[in-house]
Amino acid sequence: MKLLLLGIVSSLFLISCTRDNKVKNVDRAFYTWSSNGYFNEDIKSSLKNVKVRKLYVKYFEVDYSEAMGNFPFDKTNFGPYDFHAEDSILVVPTIFIKNEIFQYNTNATLDKLADNIVFLIDKYSKERFSNIDNGNFKEIQIDCDWTKSTKDKYFYLLKKIKQLSQKEISCTLRLYPYKYPDIMGVPPVDKATLMCYNLIKPLSEKDKNSILEVSELEKYLDKHRDYPVHLDIALPIFNWSHIYQNNQFSGLVDLNSKEVLGFAKQTKPLWFEVTKDTVIYSDERIYLRVGDQIKCEEITKQTIEETIAVIKQNVALDDTTTIVFFSLDNKTFNRYSHAEISGFYSSFTK
Repeated sequence: MKLLLLGIVSSLFLISCTRDNKVKNVDRAFYTWSSNGYFNEDIKSSLKNVKVRKLYVKYFEVDYSEAMGNFPFDKTNFGPYDFHAEDSILVVPTIFIKNEIFQYNTNATLDKLADNIVFLIDKYSKERFSNIDNGNFKEIQIDCDWTKSTKDKYFYLLKKIKQLSQKEISCTLRLYPYKYPDIMGVPPVDKATLMCYNLIKPLSEKDKNSILEVSELEKYLDKHRDYPVHLDIALPIFNWSHIYQNNQFSGLVDLNSKEVLGFAKQTKPLWFEVTKDTVIYSDERIYLRVGDQIKCEEITKQTIEETIAVIKQNVALDDTTTIVFFSLDNKTFNRYSHAEISGFYSSFTK
């Protein structure tokens, strides 16, 4: 009986240890995805304050057309990046690849694409980040929402980029392929970043926050799993608002609920109705009329804390893990204080 009890206690102890998924060292990071790469001095100061030393910078995206074949677009205008070696900022070139391109490519054209991607990354790094370690970089991250039908070609491309660049290769990992690696395959990379947001298609469920709902997250992180590749974690700290005019979706704008209340009234959770004609200056002018509908999606401190708790309970993390927030812009530290953001990082070590 004593041996049986001892065995039960030992088993419970092992389970407890397994679920006590505490990270010892957090590499603090941000994504910066804006086409305008300019950061003011306040942003630089804030990054130092919260001890962020890594930026995943979107260099460009890759699409395909019959006329051009594979081509880069939406290149980031880096602007005056004046980080220097003494700032200890590590830049990770990040490339978004549209999943649709793989239906038009063979291994031969993917070889050429890999060569072009590596060439452009090296070129942009030396041109625009020469003041950080002479434009050298250690890692390339590829962002792609691959599917079961495209995984073989996508994985082939990842291998070619690794071969040509001789760099550490990481990729983004959505929750479905994380939960179902037997269906979606395991990407041939050095590490993957588990993307814990954008779980719902923005226009599919109008009563839910498409950026992050903890209940949706728990459908994928429903038990403790060990993934075959080292995992880092990406979390959202952005907001957006959906504009509906004549009951039709007409675009996204960077507005929060407090800003919207200046010209609209809340009608139900997430939803507001415009009460006076207003012009919004976004990428282009948007004219709002009385009666237009706005859905404001924001991420609260509580939501992030609940999400971190679910991740720590169910995702196997290594002693050193990168925690990266999407995304860094000139409003980031208006949405959250330095203490809050620093606390999110340190929560993984507690």
